[in-house]
Amino acid sequence: MISSTVLFYGTYVLCLCLGLLCVVFVSYWNIEWRGGFAWDASFLQFNWHPVLMVTGLVVLYGNAAILYRIPFTWSQRKQHWKLVHAALLLSSLILSILGLCAVFDFHTGYHIPNLYSLHSWVGICTVVLFTAQWLLGLVGFLSPCSPLGFRKLLKPVHAWMGMAIFILSLASCLSGINEKLLLALNGNSNSTAAYSSHPAEALFANFLGVLIVAFGLVVLGILSNQRWNRLEPGEESSRVSILLSAVIS
Repeated sequence: MISSTVLFYGTYVLCLCLGLLCVVFVSYWNIEWRGGFAWDASFLQFNWHPVLMVTGLVVLYGNAAILYRIPFTWSQRKQHWKLVHAALLLSSLILSILGLCAVFDFHTGYHIPNLYSLHSWVGICTVVLFTAQWLLGLVGFLSPCSPLGFRKLLKPVHAWMGMAIFILSLASCLSGINEKLLLALNGNSNSTAAYSSHPAEALFANFLGVLIVAFGLVVLGILSNQRWNRLEPGEESSRVSILLSAVIS
């Protein structure tokens, strides 16, 4: 048990470091090569889109998803951590919606059609599912009027849907980075090298994609490890009984 806890915290620290690196890298990319940020329907406003999406839809969402796996929280009232979980996800959702506003405003200002690419289709579906998931979780798990039977029925669906949305978030961000590089580094301008010529920006953004994949794999690894599940009332004694039976036999 002790070794499992130590392994979790080592993995958790790795997760936090990878998440922080993702935010730093996506911010630096848009400051160093894309000109920084503004909110004036210009290209500088578009730069908020990848930063807000990576920060909200991937990093914040991933950390909210693994909150219940932290052993420190197991000895405390679950209701308190439900509120923290919901607040983190709400922050993630707000950042994601702001990220969509940034790109829609930019498209409107430059008369660019919305939702024409596969990246945009996957991204908008992800945010819609995320919104529905958060509202359903609010009603099902935080509402005092929610019946216990409904909560038990909803719990496995909520957990599966949460992982599915996270995977879609990873796909959205990775496809968005690739789409941005293909459009920006087309080689048609004298000041812009082609993506295929391996300019520094392309290598840096590709490495950002690798960091996002690594972060996603660590989060999914934590979620899939049954030893790191929070035990509900009654499950602890059942697990101990099973272990004692195995030792005796």
